[in-house]
Amino acid sequence: MDILNALVALANYVLVPAVAYGSQLALGALGVTLIYGILRFSNFAHGDTMAFGTMATILFTWWFQSMGISFGPLPTALLALPFGIAVSALFLLGTDRVVYRFYRKQKAAPVILVIVSLGVMFVMNGVVRFIIGTDDQRFADGARFIISAGDFKEMTGLEEGLAIRVSQGITLVTAIIVVALLFYFLNKTRTGKSMRAFSDNEDLALLSGINPERVVMVTWIIVAALATIAGVLYGLDKSFKPFTYFQLLLPIFASAIVGGLGNPIGAIAGGFVIAFSEVTVTYAFKKVLGHLLPDSLAPDGLVQLLSTDYKFAVSFVILIIVLLFRPTGLFKGKSV
Repeated sequence: MDILNALVALANYVLVPAVAYGSQLALGALGVTLIYGILRFSNFAHGDTMAFGTMATILFTWWFQSMGISFGPLPTALLALPFGIAVSALFLLGTDRVVYRFYRKQKAAPVILVIVSLGVMFVMNGVVRFIIGTDDQRFADGARFIISAGDFKEMTGLEEGLAIRVSQGITLVTAIIVVALLFYFLNKTRTGKSMRAFSDNEDLALLSGINPERVVMVTWIIVAALATIAGVLYGLDKSFKPFTYFQLLLPIFASAIVGGLGNPIGAIAGGFVIAFSEVTVTYAFKKVLGHLLPDSLAPDGLVQLLSTDYKFAVSFVILIIVLLFRPTGLFKGKSV
C-alpha cells in the first residue's frame, strides 16, 4: 500500500502536471519550429503571440458569458477559441505584411529578422497589457475536476488522492487532435507538401511553381492557431498573465532546440523533455519518500533540488547543454 501511495503521489504532483505542461510546450514549440523551418528565422515574438491569441479568446469568453452562453461542464473558452485564432491570424498576417515582408523581399539575413521579431515582441506585449491589463485573469468555468482527490481516495481506499483537472484532460486530448491534424495536413495535402518543399529547398520549390506568398500566409495562420491553442490551454490550466507568457519563451525555445529546431516531431519530444525535467527537479519528494522509507529514515526536509521559482533555470541549463554538445537536437533538426 505504501508503494501504491508513493506512486499515486508521484502521479498527482509530477506525472499528470508534466504531461499537461509538456503538451502545452509541444504546441508552442511546433509554432517556433514551423517559423524556423519555413520562414528561416527564430521568432522571439512567439510567447507574446500566445498571449495575444489568449487575450482575444478571453475577451470573446467574457462576451459569451455575459450573454449566458456556456459549454456545459467544459470551459466556455473552447467555444471562443476559434474566434481567438481568427483574430490572432489576422494580426499575424497584418504584421507580416507591414513588417516582415519588407525584409523578406530584401533577402535580409536571418539575424535581422530575429531583431525585427524582438521589436514585434515588445509591441505585442504592450498591446496585450494595454487591452487586458497586467493582473492575473482566470477565465475557466464549467466543471473543475474529472476526478477529485477525495473521490479517488473513496474508490481506492488509499491515503493519497489523485486529482485530474478538466483543464489537464482537455489539454492532452486537444494536443493529440491538433498534432494529428497538423501532421495530416503537412504530409497528405497539396498545400502541406508545398510547405515542406519550400522548407527543404526554396529555389527548387519556386522553380516548381510554388507560390511563396501563399506558403508564408498559410504558415502564419497555422502558427497563430498553434500559439492561441497553446496559450489558452496554459491559461485554463494555470491562469492568464501577460508577463508569464513572455517567460514561457525560454522553455518553448528550449523544447524546439532540444528536439531539433525545424523538426516537428522533435518539437513535441522536446516539449515533454523540458516539462518533465522542470517538474521533476522542482518537486519536493518528501511525501513520496515518506511512503517508501521506514519512519526512522523518513526525511525531515522537503528533498527538493530547486525551488519552483527556478524552474525556468532548468530549461536554460538543458538548452545550454544541447547547444554545446548536440546543436542539431535529439532528432537532428537544423543546426542553430
